[in-house]
Amino acid sequence: MSWSLLRDVLSGVNQYSTVVGRIWLSIMFIFRVLVYVVAAERVWSDEQKEFSCNTEQPGCENVCFDYFFPVSQARLWALQLILVSTPSLLVVMHVGYRDRREKKYHKKLYKDKADIDGGLWWTYFFSLVFKTSVEFGSLFIFNWMFHGFSVPRLLKCEIEPCPNTVDCFVSRPTEKTVFLYCMAISSSMCIFLNICEMSYLIIKHFKDSYMKPSGRKARRLKCGCEPLNSEYGHLKAPKNGTLKSVTSSHTM
Repeated sequence: MSWSLLRDVLSGVNQYSTVVGRIWLSIMFIFRVLVYVVAAERVWSDEQKEFSCNTEQPGCENVCFDYFFPVSQARLWALQLILVSTPSLLVVMHVGYRDRREKKYHKKLYKDKADIDGGLWWTYFFSLVFKTSVEFGSLFIFNWMFHGFSVPRLLKCEIEPCPNTVDCFVSRPTEKTVFLYCMAISSSMCIFLNICEMSYLIIKHFKDSYMKPSGRKARRLKCGCEPLNSEYGHLKAPKNGTLKSVTSSHTM
């Protein structure tokens, strides 16, 4: 797996993010991706090799390991990081689409291609919803599949072909527990930041919509004209003396 590609994607979306989004990105790099690459992969590298049970019955250890760890915790963690980071690629692609449109029509179509408005607002907001859903789902799966975030030292296994109830021992249980709690805490922080950023975008969107003048009023402000009589639709000349519209006669 190429973590450098994930790093490039996250770095590319950084310039299009809000302040809260940049904080989220820092947590992703320092407390999640970096921790996983530097330490977590090594901690879980020998999880099945060092898993042992006090029996010599062939196949018993493999069956017990599969029962207690149906999915590798490290691989599930890696899948979570990939799914959480992928929606950021949609934002980069949308900004690239804006850039191609401007090059195609040879004129500036947007005040700022990276300004979060219009279609880009919906793309960015959808990415936040998706990331938050993945974070909640991952925490639920970890808690349901492994009965919490603590790795037990001793496991009781009585699955065939084990001859009876055997004791199985997990390698580095304390170290794995520490990393799982770090994952859970950092994931919770990202959920909180995503909710804050969604709230900020919604408030800003409604505020801009409320403050934005209507189309007719905007055109009047642009030409410098003011309505003189709403019944006849006459316009006053602007203060600079240039007449923008000629008064029409009233007909019955």
